[in-house]
Amino acid sequence: MDCFHEGENMLVIDPEECIDCTLCVPECPVDAIVADDELPRDLQHFLAINAKHSALWPVITEKGDPPPDADDWIGVENKYATQFSEEPGR
Repeated sequence: MDCFHEGENMLVIDPEECIDCTLCVPECPVDAIVADDELPRDLQHFLAINAKHSALWPVITEKGDPPPDADDWIGVENKYATQFSEEPGR
C-alpha cells in the first residue's frame, strides 16, 4: 500500500490509504506503529498529525535508511513538539 509518507525526519501513515493489514507493525524498529483502536488516549493527537502531514509529504514505496541521528531520539518524550515547536494536535 502507498500509505507511508516521508518528511525531513519522520514518516507518517495516511489514514485514508492504510488498510489496517498490520504488515508494517513488526517492521517498525521502534514500535511506533499502533492500530487506531489500540492507540492510548495521550497519543490520540498523532491521528491528526498523520492525516495532516500525509497530505503534504511524498509517498514512499521502498524502505530507506534511517536518519543519522535516529538512535538519539529513541525514548525521547514529546518528540513532535521538540522537533516542530508546536503543540501536538494543533
